[in-house]
Amino acid sequence: MSDTPQPSDLDRPLRPALALALRGRCPACGEGRMFKSFLKPSPSCEHCGAGWDLSRADDFPAYIVILLLGHILVPLMIEVNRALAIPLGVQAALWPCLAVILALLLIQPAKAMVITFQWSRRMDGFA
Repeated sequence: MSDTPQPSDLDRPLRPALALALRGRCPACGEGRMFKSFLKPSPSCEHCGAGWDLSRADDFPAYIVILLLGHILVPLMIEVNRALAIPLGVQAALWPCLAVILALLLIQPAKAMVITFQWSRRMDGFA
């Protein structure tokens, strides 16, 4: 048995890292920015040097957003249609616009959460 310490989840706690990532901050130090542009991760944190372009989030953030949108919009549509008599033409414009707005608001936090989860669990190049 080796005396060298093994990395554990304790040195990269997930919950505080997610709170930082949702604000667009570096999950490792909380100081630097996580994204260079809207969905492009920074190559590395300007404060601690943690590399964020190692992530392979791929399509998972988009799947999370689609799942959330379905669970938010479908019940909302049902309740609005039950309570109000909104004309079909208005609804045809309202619901797609609301879906696009919500998707744009949710996609960056979803990507930050996926990248942070990978970093916290030392997955995909974050060892």
